Amino acid sequence: MVMFFKAASIVGGLLAVIALVIVLLKALIGFVAFLAFAVKLLIVLAFLALFACVGLMFFRTWQQKQRTE
Repeated sequence: MVMFFKAASIVGGLLAVIALVIVLLKALIGFVAFLAFAVKLLIVLAFLALFACVGLMFFRTWQQKQRTE
Protein backbone atom coordinates (compact mmCIF):
# COMPACT_ATOMS: atom_id res chain seq x y z
CA MET A 1 0.00 0.00 0.00
CA VAL A 2 2.86 2.37 0.80
CA MET A 3 4.41 1.76 -2.62
CA PHE A 4 1.09 2.65 -4.24
CA PHE A 5 0.99 6.01 -2.47
CA LYS A 6 4.60 6.70 -3.37
CA ALA A 7 3.96 5.90 -7.05
CA ALA A 8 0.77 7.96 -7.02
CA SER A 9 2.60 10.94 -5.52
CA ILE A 10 5.32 10.75 -8.16
CA VAL A 11 2.78 10.51 -10.99
CA GLY A 12 0.69 13.27 -9.43
CA GLY A 13 3.73 15.50 -9.10
CA LEU A 14 4.68 14.94 -12.74
CA LEU A 15 1.14 15.70 -13.86
CA ALA A 16 1.16 18.90 -11.80
CA VAL A 17 4.47 20.00 -13.34
CA ILE A 18 3.19 19.24 -16.84
CA ALA A 19 0.01 21.21 -16.14
CA LEU A 20 2.05 24.18 -14.88
CA VAL A 21 4.26 24.10 -17.98
CA ILE A 22 1.16 24.07 -20.22
CA VAL A 23 -0.33 27.04 -18.37
CA LEU A 24 2.98 28.90 -18.59
CA LEU A 25 3.24 28.29 -22.34
CA LYS A 26 -0.34 29.43 -22.82
CA ALA A 27 0.37 32.67 -20.95
CA LEU A 28 3.59 33.16 -22.89
CA ILE A 29 1.76 32.77 -26.20
CA GLY A 30 -0.80 35.33 -25.06
CA PHE A 31 1.94 37.76 -24.06
CA VAL A 32 3.71 37.38 -27.42
CA ALA A 33 0.39 37.97 -29.20
CA PHE A 34 -0.13 41.14 -27.16
CA LEU A 35 3.38 42.37 -28.00
CA ALA A 36 2.81 41.67 -31.71
CA PHE A 37 -0.44 43.65 -31.60
CA ALA A 38 1.29 46.54 -29.82
CA VAL A 39 4.05 46.64 -32.45
CA LYS A 40 1.50 46.59 -35.28
CA LEU A 41 -0.42 49.41 -33.61
CA LEU A 42 2.75 51.49 -33.25
CA ILE A 43 3.59 50.96 -36.94
CA VAL A 44 0.10 52.06 -38.00
CA LEU A 45 0.27 55.13 -35.75
CA ALA A 46 3.70 56.03 -37.16
CA PHE A 47 2.37 55.89 -40.73
CA LEU A 48 -0.64 57.98 -39.76
CA ALA A 49 1.67 60.57 -38.20
CA LEU A 50 3.82 60.54 -41.34
CA PHE A 51 0.80 61.13 -43.58
CA ALA A 52 -0.40 63.91 -41.28
CA CYS A 53 3.01 65.60 -41.43
CA VAL A 54 3.12 65.37 -45.23
CA GLY A 55 -0.41 66.80 -45.42
CA LEU A 56 0.53 69.61 -43.05
CA MET A 57 3.62 70.47 -45.09
CA PHE A 58 1.53 70.48 -48.29
CA PHE A 59 -1.08 72.73 -46.69
CA ARG A 60 1.52 75.17 -45.33
CA THR A 61 3.26 75.36 -48.71
CA TRP A 62 -0.04 75.94 -50.48
CA GLN A 63 -1.04 78.60 -47.92
CA GLN A 64 2.32 80.36 -48.24
CA LYS A 65 2.05 80.28 -52.03
CA GLN A 66 -1.41 81.87 -51.81
CA ARG A 67 -0.01 84.74 -49.68
CA THR A 68 2.83 85.52 -52.07
CA GLU A 69 0.59 85.72 -55.15
